[in-house]
Amino acid sequence: ECRDRPKPATHEVVVWHEVGSWSGRGNKQTESFTSDTAGFRVRWTTTNETAAGAGTLKVTFRSGDSGREIIQAIDVRGTGSDEEIVAAERPRWYYLTIDSAGVDWTVSVDERIDAQRVSR
Repeated sequence: ECRDRPKPATHEVVVWHEVGSWSGRGNKQTESFTSDTAGFRVRWTTTNETAAGAGTLKVTFRSGDSGREIIQAIDVRGTGSDEEIVAAERPRWYYLTIDSAGVDWTVSVDERIDAQRVSR
């Protein structure tokens, strides 16, 4: 006799796909990258501050087409590290402007991908 097997359970998961990672001191504009989801995780670290509390790091997502500001993702002073989850209104081409003074920095961006995990 044939029995119906129970359907596997699925649940939503978030997968992070690395877009890029950059490091330096001072200002930088990254190459363009595309996003299908417009959701991002931005991780940053600042070190080697010239004068205590005076170092700055600002990371801005800009439109790859027009250059206009889409997301002000990071705006911090001093040394440290953290991550921010940010989202834009729609998928598009982006690039970052990284404005920094008085610190070494590392910035990485991962794109959010919503997926389903199947449990058996």
